[in-house]
Amino acid sequence: MKAGLETHAEPSWASMLGGIAEDARQLLLQEVALTKLEVRYELVKAKSTAIALGMAIGIIAIGSMLLALMLVHGLAALTAVPLWGCYGIVGGGIAAIGAGILLFARSSTVDLAAHRSLALGGLAQSRKTESVP
Repeated sequence: MKAGLETHAEPSWASMLGGIAEDARQLLLQEVALTKLEVRYELVKAKSTAIALGMAIGIIAIGSMLLALMLVHGLAALTAVPLWGCYGIVGGGIAAIGAGILLFARSSTVDLAAHRSLALGGLAQSRKTESVP
């Protein structure tokens, strides 16, 4: 055998297609793994956000109750209305505000199907504009 004589066989079409298929399979597996990690990250983020939101709501509720008590006792100190009447006035005002918010919330409706179609329509529209050279 002569030194320096090397034979290079060209890869066949079948082996190239097999390599492409294997690369596509690996890419798909990596994409699925990345999606799982992203979902876990978003769930952890949502959990910590929910905990912070719950704490904030609790603190706001306690502060609101103390402010309502301050209003009651301030009203009793500044007027001739008895303390029980001041509780009634402040409590009635808070209940009226709550009822107004409840009526507003019940009257407003959310059509999720319309929002979804708008979002998907916007997505399809953006894909059309991206594909135009």
